[in-house]
Amino acid sequence: MRRLFSRSAYFGFLALACLAVAQQRPMGRYQIAVTPDHANWQYALGEKATFNIHVQQSDGSPATGANLTWTLGPDNMPPVRTQTAPIGAADLKVDAGTLKEPGFLRLVASVPDPPPAAGAAGPAPGGRGGFGGRGSRGMATVGFAPLQIKPVTKEPEGFDKFWDDSKAILARIPINPQKTPYADKTTATLSAYEVSFAVPNGDMAPLGSSRIYGILTEPKAEGKYPALLRVPGAGVYGVSGIVKEAYEDAITLSIGINGIPLTLPGPVYNSLMSGALSSYNRYNIDSKEKYYFRRVYLGCVRAIDYLASLPNWDGKTVAVIGASQGGALSIITAGLDPRVKAIAVFHPALSDVTGYLFGRAGGWPDLFRGPENRTPDKIETEAFYDTVNFARRVKVPGIYSWGYNDETCAPTSTYAAYNTVQAPKTLFLALESGHNVTPPQDQKVAAWMKEFLKTGKAPAE
Repeated sequence: MRRLFSRSAYFGFLALACLAVAQQRPMGRYQIAVTPDHANWQYALGEKATFNIHVQQSDGSPATGANLTWTLGPDNMPPVRTQTAPIGAADLKVDAGTLKEPGFLRLVASVPDPPPAAGAAGPAPGGRGGFGGRGSRGMATVGFAPLQIKPVTKEPEGFDKFWDDSKAILARIPINPQKTPYADKTTATLSAYEVSFAVPNGDMAPLGSSRIYGILTEPKAEGKYPALLRVPGAGVYGVSGIVKEAYEDAITLSIGINGIPLTLPGPVYNSLMSGALSSYNRYNIDSKEKYYFRRVYLGCVRAIDYLASLPNWDGKTVAVIGASQGGALSIITAGLDPRVKAIAVFHPALSDVTGYLFGRAGGWPDLFRGPENRTPDKIETEAFYDTVNFARRVKVPGIYSWGYNDETCAPTSTYAAYNTVQAPKTLFLALESGHNVTPPQDQKVAAWMKEFLKTGKAPAE
């Protein structure tokens, strides 16, 4: 069998992953390394954690004469301790205490940049260090019995009936597929197409429909192939933001979720993200029947319908992969559709979103971080869409990966979903990473998925 990944596309993706890592590591005036005293960043309940903070200038020379401020608290929650101290010759050690319940503690250390000399040009707004040019930052997040974290989100009454009824609405709408050759992604071995298919309108009217758009790649050689569905992270994107590496021995479908083609001019997506679709994850959150993600979740099921209709599909193997919002959609699609046989999940969003109501971090999109959305209707609606309640229904093997320094999808929330999954699962941690995919994560997950698509079986660990 030919290799699964095209070589040039794979290394192109690797370069993007490296860029993501660089963006997670501020390059201000100072370099700040925060290191816990356990190499695996994990502690037993009641065990004390200590952080070491090392600061040097970006050129490696000692950093003295500036003040460092550190904050300590649960992940993605307000800090419970804050202290400012001058930087000395010795590293700073912080006794962080412990937790008596499963969860995470995060220490964030920051040093402001000195003002520029008179007449010197200052840093550009939004520039170095991720502080708009105002300083440097480092962090570490440690887990206390993370495999014991349980979700606080409860399964609402009628959950299965709601989604069975929703899929019945979908089934009454003809798929009406459209497929157009797409030269930009076509290679010597792969044919590429712009595709779309019908899904319900946002109001779920049985006679109405909107569309899901995607890019499909298929091997040119005759034969039957496994299928991979790629589901997107949050935002509004065209091809460049959604379509990842090509697969040589698999049918690959990369979809958007927002009902717009993926090949429009780039400024169109920027305008939509800053305008009409800027808060799509909150649209109609007070109604489980009309919430924006109902159409999205059904669109993922319809994508499986489309893949299953292709004459060169092998008739048995479908996998789903995604990160963040896409990580959630991977779990959700597997929970809704038994045709999915495996999933690969990076830092799943929409997980245990009501955590904030219980004094701990909830998952993206942080619906309940503030009081404005804490109404009974919105809380009830969210439970019908929370990743946790689909994780309870996952019956297929999966590989999961994230980092402890994620400030978008808090590790408390991702573990709440992961710990709920009862199917065979592999967890690959990149402890220092934030809301990005590092090359080791990408390589591990790619190898796992390659093996599954080739054999139809999850790799043995």
